[in-house]
Amino acid sequence: MKKERVKLTAAEKSELIAEAVVTIVLLLLLNLSIIILIHLTILQNENWVNGIYFLKNQITFTGDYHLWSWQRLFIITMGVGDLIVLYWRLIRRYHQMQLRHVISELHYIADGHFNHRISFAVRTDLQRVIDSINSLVDSTVNSINEEKEIEKSKDELITNVSHDIRTPLTSIIGYLGLLKTGNVAPGDQAKYINIAYTKAEQMKSLANDLLEYTTLKSSSTKLNLAPLHIYSMLEQVEAGFELEAEKKGIKFTIESRPRDLTIKADPEKLVRVYNNLINNAFKYGTGATEIKLITNLVNKQEVELRIENNGAKIPKDSLKKIFERFYRVEGSRNVKTGGTGLGLSITKGVVDLHHGTIRCESDDSWTSFIIRLPLDPDKAKTNR
Repeated sequence: MKKERVKLTAAEKSELIAEAVVTIVLLLLLNLSIIILIHLTILQNENWVNGIYFLKNQITFTGDYHLWSWQRLFIITMGVGDLIVLYWRLIRRYHQMQLRHVISELHYIADGHFNHRISFAVRTDLQRVIDSINSLVDSTVNSINEEKEIEKSKDELITNVSHDIRTPLTSIIGYLGLLKTGNVAPGDQAKYINIAYTKAEQMKSLANDLLEYTTLKSSSTKLNLAPLHIYSMLEQVEAGFELEAEKKGIKFTIESRPRDLTIKADPEKLVRVYNNLINNAFKYGTGATEIKLITNLVNKQEVELRIENNGAKIPKDSLKKIFERFYRVEGSRNVKTGGTGLGLSITKGVVDLHHGTIRCESDDSWTSFIIRLPLDPDKAKTNR
């Protein structure tokens, strides 16, 4: 935004002119008073007259010119002094007008016009004040927007939790109601009980995920850091999904460079990250035949963990929102996939606790979740 100088109003210009006129009149009166006093002093003391006359005769210039009349020299000196005083008075008044404009702008912003900024350009320390005010307004607006986002997020949380709890709860009440009436065929009782049990498990899963999500967001959550051999952990994770992968026709590939790579991390929470991402691949990676668990030592301070599958591509628009809580790529609130929509949010929360980063890339061949973790989270926290 281009800054312009303060534009004075007609009244302010008149005020400056009046200030100049008053100052000139006062200075002329002062000068006249000084000249009269000096003239009287000289007339009353003959030594002053002889001294001045002697000085004029002794000081000569090129061409044998004597010092110009001392009266004229004195008047010129006073005139220069008058101009300096006049300039100082006018510039001081102008700065006061600038300050009034700034105060007026502040009142305008305070009335709720938070999109407005002070656009003046001045050459005094007032410019630093203006810049500080604009920065403060920007900070205030950002805080207001963040507060609105938090309130919106809370409302969305309540709405989503209510929906995800109500759906299975409605089914449970319905099937239990049928069983309570006793008007159910003996062969259907086990079926209805099994459905009610499955819905109850969904509610339990949602409750657990909510508890873990809120725990991760708490500032008091601590990591139980310990040396962790990455390749051994990946083998254990693969073993836990072996049967399900076999049913779906999916093959696991594990790579670790170097093979004996060890980092400091919270083993339980990091295993949860892998479990969430692999479950995500099972549920949404339609057509996947391979899941790769790859670890690379990036440098002496970081390690890169990649969880990749060759299933269905994630739309580009969804990549930006995929780590938001309750977001589902299929774009609906149904429970066809059985997910709560919190898995990836929990994953990001665990990565954040380790002072790492996570992102997702997806094309027609592979969908990759790429995690960067420090070898030692304690040192990474200290360096931040």
